[in-house]
Amino acid sequence: MRLDRVWLIVRAGSQAAARQARRCVEDLQAQGVAVVTATSGLASNPFPGLLATEPALPDVALVLGGDGTVLGAARHLAPLDVPILSFNVGGHLGFLTHERSQLRLEDPEGGLWQRLRDDHFALERRMMLEARIERGSSRTAPAAAARATERATETCEDRDGDGPHLALNDLYFRPCLDEVSPTCLLELEIDGEVVDQYRGDGLIMATPTGSTGYAMAAGGPILHPGIEAIVVNPICPMSLSSRAVVVPPRSQLCVWPLGELSRKVKLWKDGAYATVLEPGDRCLVQRSPHPALLVVLDQSPSYYRALTRKLHWAGSLGAAEHSHN
Repeated sequence: MRLDRVWLIVRAGSQAAARQARRCVEDLQAQGVAVVTATSGLASNPFPGLLATEPALPDVALVLGGDGTVLGAARHLAPLDVPILSFNVGGHLGFLTHERSQLRLEDPEGGLWQRLRDDHFALERRMMLEARIERGSSRTAPAAAARATERATETCEDRDGDGPHLALNDLYFRPCLDEVSPTCLLELEIDGEVVDQYRGDGLIMATPTGSTGYAMAAGGPILHPGIEAIVVNPICPMSLSSRAVVVPPRSQLCVWPLGELSRKVKLWKDGAYATVLEPGDRCLVQRSPHPALLVVLDQSPSYYRALTRKLHWAGSLGAAEHSHN
């Protein structure tokens, strides 16, 4: 890998990430690498500014934070084929990140930067989803004006209009208004065939990467990231027959909000606001042609060991003795 230009993305509000970022900047600049530092968080999205002002794309994006910081970077950098190297500094669960202990700048073998230059890493391609909105033809002028007012209050990442909205973890639909019963009615169509109508708290569409996130919390299955598929998982459905399903990656999914016009639904991407849909609109979801490129430093990574450690499953593969069966 060439290492001439690096974007250093730091989790906003984390002193630990900021301290580590300063060390990385000093080390990289001492080696003649051009470094641009930016903070990323719920209220700060650096990527539109970086893409508009920087003269060239980076050779790698170094992310210091948790999974949320990585997800934000992936949504913007995956379409540009920029690899992401991430470390859990100041973050929480860290499914997508390396442990902080692996951020070794001083090492007898040349350290992290020399390892990248020598191509001593793997590049993992993680499937992403994209959503596009088709608005209903019966929109009234007041409804259009209300949407224009709503867009004026959105952040720069949210102004994608009708898409495409990208997600590395998941796309999900939740009721929009709190002053009415927090349920919605969503019709799901897969490859042109109506499959079900879900009445409940919403609907999740997750990648294998996102199967250990919101979809898992809602009772969905865990998919190995080596499997390309889409998890469709209802959130607290009001029917015992509504269950999570796993569909092929080439499936074309369509979600229609049903009911009264007041029953608007919000679309979220990786936990970030995307847009609002109302009855008459529809959302088309499919696999994105742009996978996220994640740099993997581990020579023998174990997904199952990571699950055991991150999810605190009973027992530990590291401490338990193997049976003789």
